[in-house]
Amino acid sequence: MLTYGLSISPFHMRWQTALFNRQFYNWGRWKPRFLYLWFSIGMVFGVLAMFGSVILLGKTLVQTLTQMLTEAPKAQNDRMLQVVVPGVNLPVSQLTYFFSAILISGVIHEVGHGVAAIREQVRFNGFGIFIFIVYPGAFVDLFTTHLQLISPVQQLRIFCAGVWHNFVLGVASFMGLFLLPAILFPFYYTGVGALVTEVAEDSPANGPRGLFVGDLVTNLQDCPVYSVEDWNSCLGDISEKSQVGYCISAATLQQLSFPARVYRRLDGTVECCSNNSLTDICFSYSNNLDSHLYACLPARKVIEASKVCRTNMDCQKDFVPSFCVTPSLENQTRLIRVKHPPHIDMLYVGHPMHLQYTVSLSSFVPRQNFLSIDLPVVIETFCKYLISLSGALAVINAVPCFALDGQWILNSFLEATLSSLIVEKQNRELVGFLILLAGSALLAANVALGLWMVTAR
Repeated sequence: MLTYGLSISPFHMRWQTALFNRQFYNWGRWKPRFLYLWFSIGMVFGVLAMFGSVILLGKTLVQTLTQMLTEAPKAQNDRMLQVVVPGVNLPVSQLTYFFSAILISGVIHEVGHGVAAIREQVRFNGFGIFIFIVYPGAFVDLFTTHLQLISPVQQLRIFCAGVWHNFVLGVASFMGLFLLPAILFPFYYTGVGALVTEVAEDSPANGPRGLFVGDLVTNLQDCPVYSVEDWNSCLGDISEKSQVGYCISAATLQQLSFPARVYRRLDGTVECCSNNSLTDICFSYSNNLDSHLYACLPARKVIEASKVCRTNMDCQKDFVPSFCVTPSLENQTRLIRVKHPPHIDMLYVGHPMHLQYTVSLSSFVPRQNFLSIDLPVVIETFCKYLISLSGALAVINAVPCFALDGQWILNSFLEATLSSLIVEKQNRELVGFLILLAGSALLAANVALGLWMVTAR
């Protein structure tokens, strides 16, 4: 079906128009010398990106195969390129960011091709947008005969322009993200803590003494929190290190503790609270005679107004006999004191990562109550998606692979460099075909194994 430039076929819908042709011609004829330099830099970048993308895909493929053979779950986080499947490793709540960033990256990519083509005197027929299955994109329609008549170097400027514009968009987004505190300074201030913007309903931080939207977290244990990065870093440290203890005087310990039966859990850790209380926790400590003593104590009374410790030596002060009591919890479980003044400290018992995944925060605190606490988060998240997806589009399109920009970049590059070494055009085309075949196989292997890693495991 083709109506008003709209064509619809199975899994594919596209719309093409000449409405923007005048604007494209205005851009393509603006400051010719600057555009010549701009797209010449883009040509050099595109050729380097073609070689770099092959190295990057090769490295990613080796990492994926290594992970498959060694069953190392952490290797996936180290890969620079990952296949993204909405609803699997991409939260459904962030699909708007994902598709918007893809569309904008695609439009900027094609604007690069279109303006470069007009700069090189290639006829521009129109601009369009398409949707393939659910993924949006853009395209430009150029007069093929004109493309074939210009020199290989001119062709390179046009074919590399898309990859170059994606790189520039990624850099611009990164600079916007980096300068965001300065840009929003008149309305938001930073460096004072992590502002809670959302707490999931199933979060262990949800409750009358938990975290609420608008709370400002300033400390996790004795780890100061000035931003979201600090929050994540502190939780990572708490997760990796052993549980900290709390100083308590011998007199207070004797007063608060009560007799309880001691038994071992299935993982080998010790439990000594058998009264099913939600406020009492089993603590372990040592004295000069016995290094394995346990006491069931009210957690809040022990922790509040106490300093953290690792050994009894950390608690010696003013010659008052004191002990360093440490929560005796299951492996990977931690007791974390979360400070969010002026509210009473939240005491969290569980895996630190559960707290990280179910509480959303922002480093930006509004200067006025009427300002949205979500706006900086939206801008931050969108910039991060633009950086990732525009960069990914640049890498993928630079790969010497059939049907991608890399195919035309490679062909023009071979014509510009090998015409004196390989005189027969047919032989140059054969070399190009073999390289494209290898590049296509490399990309296909990365996509196939990446999909398997995300969905089948």
